[in-house]
Amino acid sequence: MKILYAIQGTGNGHLSRARDIIPLLQKKGELDILVSGIQADVELPYPVKYKFKGLSFIFGKNGGIDLIATYKKSNLKQLFKEIKSLPVEDYDLVISDFEPVSSWACRRKHKECIGLSHQAAVINKKSPKPKKKDLVGKAVLNNYAPVTAAYGFHFATYDRNIFPPVIRSQVRQAKPYSRGHYIVYLPAYSDERIIKMLEKMKNIDWQVFSKHSRKEYKEGNVHIRPVSNDAFIESFIDCTGVLCGAGFETPAEALFLKKKLMVIPMKGQYEQQCNAAALKTMGVPVIKSLKKKHLDKIKAWVEDDQYIPVNFPNITDKILNMIVKRHGEPEQQKNIELGKSIHSVKNLRDKSLGKILNKLAD
Repeated sequence: MKILYAIQGTGNGHLSRARDIIPLLQKKGELDILVSGIQADVELPYPVKYKFKGLSFIFGKNGGIDLIATYKKSNLKQLFKEIKSLPVEDYDLVISDFEPVSSWACRRKHKECIGLSHQAAVINKKSPKPKKKDLVGKAVLNNYAPVTAAYGFHFATYDRNIFPPVIRSQVRQAKPYSRGHYIVYLPAYSDERIIKMLEKMKNIDWQVFSKHSRKEYKEGNVHIRPVSNDAFIESFIDCTGVLCGAGFETPAEALFLKKKLMVIPMKGQYEQQCNAAALKTMGVPVIKSLKKKHLDKIKAWVEDDQYIPVNFPNITDKILNMIVKRHGEPEQQKNIELGKSIHSVKNLRDKSLGKILNKLAD
């Protein structure tokens, strides 16, 4: 059986999760890997057959997506070319981790595409949502990488096709210890803004993993470090607490390691707003932004020893076995009816992709 595993390369979470999923998929068939996106700092230790620019969101420095930079970096003609060039028909099973090139290539050729991502769980009607509605953000999640069947990872099993997070083996097998320092990973904020805020708490050792700096340096009690998978995990395992965006992998692994956790969801990023809503129901403290008015909340969090207990069993291989059994047989590909799938994008034609992508850049 030939399998295509397509991974979104915006941010580090998708690629971090893929490090554990790839060796499991390699045991189930002949595996090719696709990565699209330009914002990841984590490298895959596996050969990548298809490397595409895809469609990436560019992180800003004020707490959200930099829409101008995203627009300048996007190339819709190149994206359409990548979609048309991808030979998805050569594969018995296509799995997309919120990756648009593979998803739209499958849609063009009326081929089944299986979504295996955190986003698949976020858009589920039974998953927690923020009080404030975001119709555009919801539309992006639904249309960015359309699939015919969806399996998702989330902080809790809100529905039958939602499963516990994939905890990397490096983290799952680690023996956590607390050396007193706090990790900070806020890629949507500038180093200067983070330093200005955190240096007010002079008795705390802050280790900031920065997406904006390639060199390591210190400003008082704030230690700026470039993002590196091994360095991050080493510091992560031994930290006391984690202050980060409301992404998925980092908060999930912090909870698994019984670290104190506080999150700041990115502005204008619907997925992170949904994650923050879910984490808040679990008791994780959430603040809206990295501003002076929230300083007392950060101080209170630092002084509190509470962590949130969770149970994230290792069932990734069972999930993959289920997907292969349900969708991996070649004859199933011939009989698929895309219009009946719960997560298919109804009444859309290929030409509508341009409208959707243009909205992302507006």
